[in-house]
Amino acid sequence: MSQSFNALVVDKQEGQFSVQVQQLSLDDLPEGDVLIRVHYSGINYKDSLASIPNGNIVQNYPMVPGIDLAGVVVSSTDERFKEGDEVIATSYEIGVSQFGGYSEYARVQADWVVPLPEGLSLKEAMIIGTAGFTAALSVQRLEENHVSSDKGKVLVTGATGGVGSFAISFLSKLGYDVEASTGKQEEHAYLKSIGAKSIVSREEVYDGKIRALGKQKWAAAIDPVGGEPLASLLSQIEYGGSVAVSGLTAGTKVPTAVFPFILRAVNLLGIDSVYCPMDTRKKVWDRLATDLKLPDLEQLVQKEISLDELPDALPVLLQGEARGRMIVKLL
Repeated sequence: MSQSFNALVVDKQEGQFSVQVQQLSLDDLPEGDVLIRVHYSGINYKDSLASIPNGNIVQNYPMVPGIDLAGVVVSSTDERFKEGDEVIATSYEIGVSQFGGYSEYARVQADWVVPLPEGLSLKEAMIIGTAGFTAALSVQRLEENHVSSDKGKVLVTGATGGVGSFAISFLSKLGYDVEASTGKQEEHAYLKSIGAKSIVSREEVYDGKIRALGKQKWAAAIDPVGGEPLASLLSQIEYGGSVAVSGLTAGTKVPTAVFPFILRAVNLLGIDSVYCPMDTRKKVWDRLATDLKLPDLEQLVQKEISLDELPDALPVLLQGEARGRMIVKLL
């Protein structure tokens, strides 16, 4: 097979950086076990970083970004997959060191591929994408650490982003009292429409001062923000509560004291959606098709775009203008 197809390619050569749709052939794709005709992808924060010259995401150039993809198997050298199978592939090295989802065809390792669960369409899988998967994994980790809907309020920070929006929706579906934190006054109606019972400002979580221990406000939290706001949040979690952290949009340094951990038995749970073990990955995707499946996933879609629209759409997440999910239709 030597047919040509379209893909978004980022390149950096001799100091010159470019982001453009190009025509590739199947021979241009990297080695892998499973060739997939991509139907949908999505835009994540990592993908936006991959579209700028100093994003520190892409490991080698040229690269096709897109850490998420869903499509149909064209061919496979691995017996676990056959032509016609509907599949999902997210994270691992996809869109970072191996050509990713912003391409009409992708070739990936079989160990990175998840069969599409019954009850989800390919489009729904990419509305969920890494953002929704990360939120669902966060919910599951909280549950495993004895957080339940009768324990009290659960805070979601970065509430209008992809992870935050899904976390609110999943927790609400499971019967939790969800409080959302945002700096966007104009998004309050949106947050309540997806399940937030109450909304607090960013300043109510972090007012610029980090206290060793603060007033106990939340039974648990899902935090895709990190940084100093996370340090402040930890000091306000109730005894025995947990915080599932998955992001670093507010920075990588968390200058917290040891007191929340040793005086209130607070748990800080790291959420890794990139190298999450396959058995856990499949379990979470199965939940996304069953007890965590949202009745109106389209409500979380900010925009559906084409491959040609990607260069203009990718910077949106870096500008803090995203709400919910943007998905890319490739077929």
